[in-house]
Amino acid sequence: MTNTFPRRGVFLGLMLLPAALAVRSVRAQAPAPVQLFKVVSPRDEVIVGVDAAQLGAGTGPAVERLAAQLAAKGQLTLWQYASHKDAGGALVQAPLKQIVVFRNELLRIEPYATPLPIQPMK
Repeated sequence: MTNTFPRRGVFLGLMLLPAALAVRSVRAQAPAPVQLFKVVSPRDEVIVGVDAAQLGAGTGPAVERLAAQLAAKGQLTLWQYASHKDAGGALVQAPLKQIVVFRNELLRIEPYATPLPIQPMK
């Protein structure tokens, strides 16, 4: 009976190893240079990319800082993002074209999560 305890400990340790490695890799990832947001209006919706310089300094959520920038300036020139295949054939979120977003009471901005890698702005 004393022989089974070390086996269970080794077995349990081996089963938890992938989870521990996954948590470690998530912590090691650097923040994305570009954050994506969905801009929704009554007419349409687009995905835009915003870098840290455009968001400005602040401790609040990125979506609130972007909304504050738009409210203060009245309009923002941003890169529209779309999914494309890169040179290697992998699917990525890449900048498509520059667009101007105007302040509007009916406009909604929300964070956009994607499982695809995000390419930097041009």
